[in-house]
Amino acid sequence: MADMIALIKELREITGAGMMDCKKALLESNMDLKAAQEWLKEKGVLKAAKKADRVAAEGLSLVYASADGASMLLVEVNCETDFVSRGEPFRALVDETARILLAKNPASLEEALSLTMDLFTDATVKIGEKLSLRRFALLSKTSNQQFGQYVHMNGVVSSIVVVEGGDATFAEQLAMHITDRNPEYVSLDAIDPTLIAEEKAKQQALVAADEKLAGKPANILEKIVEGKVNTLFKEKSLDAQPFMMSETEEPVKNVLAKHKAKVVQFARFKVGEGIEKKVVDFASEVEAQLKNTR
Repeated sequence: MADMIALIKELREITGAGMMDCKKALLESNMDLKAAQEWLKEKGVLKAAKKADRVAAEGLSLVYASADGASMLLVEVNCETDFVSRGEPFRALVDETARILLAKNPASLEEALSLTMDLFTDATVKIGEKLSLRRFALLSKTSNQQFGQYVHMNGVVSSIVVVEGGDATFAEQLAMHITDRNPEYVSLDAIDPTLIAEEKAKQQALVAADEKLAGKPANILEKIVEGKVNTLFKEKSLDAQPFMMSETEEPVKNVLAKHKAKVVQFARFKVGEGIEKKVVDFASEVEAQLKNTR
């Protein structure tokens, strides 16, 4: 095992290929370092590795259902340019990725990456951009629950929700709300107390440093802190948000009560959120694609 680790490290330093690629290359080459390099070259892994440090912040966020309807997958696959994300080869990659994940039901992103490694290597060579499986959520439901799903702008941001009670139309409305309002938690009660304590400490420090609040009594300052913390988490909690389908902006929890329903869990992905995107104009984007096909 120690020899394997040392060889993987050495092969990575020589080629720049990923750890799993190097491990597979060594196993396929009877632990021969030079043969492993050739294997990586033949499989197109080295070409893919050269693109690994590029920024892939475009792509698709899509929803897929299992054949039996008991599971639903939300997946985000990234590429470098919007031009590629709109193409059929990239959509085929996302579809095949979803098929594998639904069939294999991986327990982690690491496992999912391992299952789709060859697929992405081949697609990177074919498409000519850095491609990556960024994240996925695989949700399941019982016989008395139902899914709601919504895909916005052909895959820019998508959501799925598991609802107990209510009906299919209401479940879809909840998915639309989640897509639009971006809650992070099902309810205020579901928030980790540690996160609340951390945010409270942060707000206490900000209030203490605010010159406008200097000299205020401690009990007043505490109320200000609690108000800021409560407002922040209400904005992030699905049940406390004003329901987007309600003209009177009723909280979601009230609407759920009227439908005798509850949200079990949900997932929402917006393509590229949290990734620093490079700015490329359309003309440059097209020119880059033409170079990749020459």
